[in-house]
Amino acid sequence: MIFKTASVDSIVIYFGDEIDEKLLDEISFYYKSLKSLNDPDIISIIPSYTSIYIRYNLVKFSEKSIISYLKKLLKDFDKKRGNGFESKLIKIPTFYDTSVGLDLKRLSKEKNLAIEEIIALHSKKTYLVYAVGFIPGYAYLAKVDKKIATPRLKHPRDLIPKGSLAIADTQTAVYPKESPGGWNIIGRTPLELFDPATKELSPFSIGDKVKFEPISKEKFLEIGGEI
Repeated sequence: MIFKTASVDSIVIYFGDEIDEKLLDEISFYYKSLKSLNDPDIISIIPSYTSIYIRYNLVKFSEKSIISYLKKLLKDFDKKRGNGFESKLIKIPTFYDTSVGLDLKRLSKEKNLAIEEIIALHSKKTYLVYAVGFIPGYAYLAKVDKKIATPRLKHPRDLIPKGSLAIADTQTAVYPKESPGGWNIIGRTPLELFDPATKELSPFSIGDKVKFEPISKEKFLEIGGEI
């Protein structure tokens, strides 16, 4: 582990430099262990692909003392690693169609795959949540099948509809609310994936598993979807 200064009241703990499932398990374990303490002097804990960002109370800690404190905590957590934390399986009903999949037709042509093949390749996999951001409820999921991996758009859109399912490189994600975005849109879910009235704001947490389940247009509209 490497501890680096992020700002006057925050540090980043780096656990590696490559994105992989083994590293995700490690970061997820430490993140959930730290969260479970509910320590008021650890103000913010944000996990990412290879690191955990921590903002702390400057009145209680200096940089030296927070690092010492965290090293002790992480060592203590290791002794309890066998207990672990259960990850959730989140199933997301998804309408894959050119009427909502703004880039589906183009991807079909570029990849030389039928739209039905793209849908099958995307929906057959179970994805892991590697990080949550850039807006609340936006979960970065990986990895999509290499046959449908595709770069971000050269020119991002000003507005992506809420619930849009997207691909960028080997990652996939759902836009939990309307926002600008540069990912390739292939479908839409009617599920609400951001709720400011709840403590966690969204159903996603690092280490969770996500499965997309294709649904018909009729089912999509029946459970609240909009076209």
